[in-house]
Amino acid sequence: MFKLGFGQDIGIDLGTATVIAYVKGKGIVLREPSVVAVDKNNGHVLAVGREARKMLGRTPGNIVATRPLRDGVISDYTVTEKMLKYFIDRVCGKFLFAPRIMICIPSQVTEVERKAVIDAASQAGARKVYLIEEPLAAAIGAGIDIAKPCGNMVVDIGGGTTDIAVISLGGTVVSSSLKVAGDKFDEAIIRYMKKVHNMMIGERTAEELKVNIGCVYPKIQDVEMDVRGRDLISGLPKTITMKSSHMMEALIEPAMQIVEAVHSVLERTPPELVSDISDKGIYMTGGGCLLDGLDKLLQEKTGINVMIAQDTVSCVALGTGKALDNLDVLEGKS
Repeated sequence: MFKLGFGQDIGIDLGTATVIAYVKGKGIVLREPSVVAVDKNNGHVLAVGREARKMLGRTPGNIVATRPLRDGVISDYTVTEKMLKYFIDRVCGKFLFAPRIMICIPSQVTEVERKAVIDAASQAGARKVYLIEEPLAAAIGAGIDIAKPCGNMVVDIGGGTTDIAVISLGGTVVSSSLKVAGDKFDEAIIRYMKKVHNMMIGERTAEELKVNIGCVYPKIQDVEMDVRGRDLISGLPKTITMKSSHMMEALIEPAMQIVEAVHSVLERTPPELVSDISDKGIYMTGGGCLLDGLDKLLQEKTGINVMIAQDTVSCVALGTGKALDNLDVLEGKS
């Protein structure tokens, strides 16, 4: 069945780890890992999203399960386009008119990277593509009134990038984007396991460790978890018990890089806005900010109250969706 009327308006949080889609009038309709499994021999897409994620690190030679976005930007254009097409088709079904799509991007991307996102979405079936910066979308999604003449600081920690911005009067005053986020936390755990325990673990195991016992601030009670991997000396399977205090050793370095980036943004912020931020606090959004103790660490190092937004993972997608309501204003401008 064709859906009559004009194409839908879709907001997409094209994340390094997860793609979330918001449809005007319906809310969030899709939340899938940004992973694609491709047959190397003929280039056919075999699986997208959850099904493809199950294949990560477990595929035969002719099948490659990849994440086509790295550090918040497109690293494999063809696969990203196929992934977007699959998700757009799933959200829209058969449509008579192509949808208008708003996609959020990290705040410091280059013109080439911006164009790659627009081209990929257009090729995937969008009638018109709009871009919104992640911190702005995150602020809108967190329920902050960004139009007021007062400073709000948003720290959006995703899978590939951490975007930090001071927002006032509907625009970004000072911003910074660093390629330290959820993925770098996973990599830090993999490195720690190699260096300290001579053990090789995969990305998925590292993520499980991060989610279950990872922390960057001392816990009242140490939590434990059994980890299976390959012994680098004997080459055989090995199981060891990890504690959250070990995870803190592994994760503190990337966490401090985020804290230092927040500090440097505050140093560049006009004094009037800094006083607003110290009154209102810092808002944290994105899945990466759920790492245990990250808010406490940031609060201790900056001396400013830190709040985690209500629906952290969906914040950017919700903000992108709310920005869709102003598409007609944008259309009028363009």
